[in-house]
Amino acid sequence: MDEKCMKRKFVFDLCNEQQIEINIPEILDPRYGMYTWPAAAVLAQYIVNRRDYIKTKFILELGAGTSLPGILASKLGANVTLSDNSLFPQCIEHSKRSCKENQVLDKVDFVGITWGQYSSALLNLPHVDIVLASDCFYDEKDFEDVLVTVAFILNRYKNSKSWITYQERISDFDIVHLLHKWKLKCCHIPLKMFDAGSSSIGQSHLPGNHTIRMIELTL
Repeated sequence: MDEKCMKRKFVFDLCNEQQIEINIPEILDPRYGMYTWPAAAVLAQYIVNRRDYIKTKFILELGAGTSLPGILASKLGANVTLSDNSLFPQCIEHSKRSCKENQVLDKVDFVGITWGQYSSALLNLPHVDIVLASDCFYDEKDFEDVLVTVAFILNRYKNSKSWITYQERISDFDIVHLLHKWKLKCCHIPLKMFDAGSSSIGQSHLPGNHTIRMIELTL
């Protein structure tokens, strides 16, 4: 394993004093996908909160990186496909490393999807019920590409939805015009509704003092 690699442990409370533990290998590397961003912990907590709903659902995680939300969903009984930029295969390899660490490598599928591109990988996706994305709204130039990809999937699969968390880095963050353009409905989900208002979710010290938002997109 890379000498710069470290592990971050997440422990989520279920019910009847049960817990589920996820160990995520992280690489101290300037590439975005190699460590767990604060928004991923929030999305993971939402998945725990909706664990009965996601069982047997078909879930696609966009920009998976270290894949905390997707791995957790797999451990909780969902059928998961992890995706990341097809131009950076090392990101998919890191997702595989995370899955191996958590004994779900043989349960999860992997695909290279570049946001905004109608590639064969996107066109050949199996059924999708839920699209996960955490902190994909990082660079403003990517906002529309992310929503183009989400809109394509939601239009293709009836009654599908997207759960998105993102870190609010600028006070005037706004994607309303893009939501209208791609005919997407947006529902804001308060973090306190699913026990994600803490500065340390899953005993991880994430999201810390960062401001995280969650939305659900549908048609």
